Amino acid sequence: MLSRSTTATFRRLPLAIKTTQVGSLSQTAFVRNKVTLPDLDWDFGALEPHISGQINELHYSKHHQTYVNGFNTAVEQLQDLSAQLAKEPTPAISRQILQVEQNLKFHGGGYTNHCIFWKNLVPEKDGGSQLPKESALAKAIQEQYGSLDPLIASTNAALAGVQGSGWAWIVKNLDNGGKLEVVSTMNQDTVTGKKIPLVAIDAWEHAYYLQYQNKKVDYFKAIWNVINWKEAARRYESEGI
Repeated sequence: MLSRSTTATFRRLPLAIKTTQVGSLSQTAFVRNKVTLPDLDWDFGALEPHISGQINELHYSKHHQTYVNGFNTAVEQLQDLSAQLAKEPTPAISRQILQVEQNLKFHGGGYTNHCIFWKNLVPEKDGGSQLPKESALAKAIQEQYGSLDPLIASTNAALAGVQGSGWAWIVKNLDNGGKLEVVSTMNQDTVTGKKIPLVAIDAWEHAYYLQYQNKKVDYFKAIWNVINWKEAARRYESEGI
């Protein structure tokens, strides 16, 4: 495995209590928990020729790592500023909090989106592009789209419509009776609420430019060869868990 051995677990509490014993005295400290890069289920080169190993390595170890670092930094800054605000509620601190919250949204979205993205991919030889025929997701696709091809075409249209940087998603919309929908988000915005992400496709240049250069449409076509529909089907039935 070329990826670092790390965990993707995000511990829910911003602070953890750590108690250590020194002689007869017990010392308690507050330790901030942090998100980390997830383990990849495949080596960087395993998605070739559709996505190059060089792209995967840079995308994972540089770009995703940047969002991990930025999110952790923003969480720490927000905690510190919130404590300051409790002691000294001033407009200056409020403005700083608003700026940090923007960073939190951007890097938190980047961290979250990419964790979903990596799980959405699998080598072609290991089942990439193959929709489990008897799955509830396959039945939903058949009912709404007739077959997989129109859903892919709809998603590619959404990807082509992303101006600049963003994402396209296939979601299960619980507000609409669990119907499938194709949506797009800008920058590192993510889908939230009752929209359960099933498939996430990164439309940022860093996801394709080294291989496809300005022909992003070719990337949008190629990525379907390594989409992990088994994972999408699992998310459909578990509603994102």
